[in-house]
Amino acid sequence: MIEKWSLPVPRITGKEPRTVYVYVPDMATEEPEAHFPVLYMFDGHNVFFDEDATYGKSWGMKDYMDATGTPVIIVAVDCNHRPPNGRLSEYSPFTFQDAKFGRVYGRGKLFMDWLCGTLKPIIDERYPTLPDRDHTWIAGSSMGGLMSIYALTAYNEVFSRAAALSPSVWVAAKRLAHMIRTTEFAPGTVLYMDYGSRELDNHPAMLAKYGQVLEAAMERGLWVTSRIVPNGEHCEASWENQVPFFMDTLTYECE
Repeated sequence: MIEKWSLPVPRITGKEPRTVYVYVPDMATEEPEAHFPVLYMFDGHNVFFDEDATYGKSWGMKDYMDATGTPVIIVAVDCNHRPPNGRLSEYSPFTFQDAKFGRVYGRGKLFMDWLCGTLKPIIDERYPTLPDRDHTWIAGSSMGGLMSIYALTAYNEVFSRAAALSPSVWVAAKRLAHMIRTTEFAPGTVLYMDYGSRELDNHPAMLAKYGQVLEAAMERGLWVTSRIVPNGEHCEASWENQVPFFMDTLTYECE
């Protein structure tokens, strides 16, 4: 079952409604006393339905969850679609300069403050969640992948596990690596990272930047799963193929 409702992100887009998608496993109806881990996801419009996806192709998360019977609630929120750089700004913890996009002001902290301070309490009140840190996870791709690593680091008291697919670490790999190296992570923090082999040339020295972040995470003792995806590309169709890999990592030995 997927419910859709709207909620604004006032400090970023004012009163403009933002669509929230909430997937609840069928088990919630079959076992009314059951409670479930929660996976928060970025770019909610691309998560479940092809008809809502920006390029007509979603991750197919509902199909995967239904087919596998994975007992997890998924909360996915639409991104900021405002021009010129609404999504980039909302999904970056850092202000950065880019030849293509110009100066992009990082509003990632504002978004995460809203997600943790406003959205999560609503989810925990309305749905049968396990609200503790061990059962609260986050995932995304591209800029959403960058934000997933940031969220796991800056909000480690909230999130215990994260999946970052094709993370846009090119934005500020050194700053992100420094943040990771100076964070006191709770024991058992889990990070899944991957990158497609065909997208490594999209940005200069991408493999080295990916490696900087990966090395920092391993130095800090995170439980890291990393993959270079054979023939992987920067698109929803490729990320859909990675769903079994990152979901296995997020749910591994989670009671």
